[in-house]
Amino acid sequence: MKNQRVNYLIIISTIILLGLFSRTVTFIPLCIGDFLYAATIYFVVRFLLLKTSKLKIAWITITICFAIEFSQLYQSDWIIGVRKTVPGHFILGQGFLFSDLIAYTFGVLTAFILDRTR
Repeated sequence: MKNQRVNYLIIISTIILLGLFSRTVTFIPLCIGDFLYAATIYFVVRFLLLKTSKLKIAWITITICFAIEFSQLYQSDWIIGVRKTVPGHFILGQGFLFSDLIAYTFGVLTAFILDRTR
């Protein structure tokens, strides 16, 4: 189980680095960052809940991603202030986009499929 956690930490770190890189290169579409964000959340949840089925992890992850995206419809001074911080920006995002939901869905689905083949 410890080896699995180490493997997931390596995967998470790699995806985060790819996500940060994707934001610095102009020819990479922004949706790739959202795709990688969802994949990262999948592997973080998987890291935390190793004994939970992979399908359940996928459902938990899509719920988290969608909840965060829909929370962006809420606009109040305090939450806008949080979103303006670096961690708040990366975790909570800035504004609701339907296209983000599609990117999250494909990101979770891809992570789930890759995780099943391991």
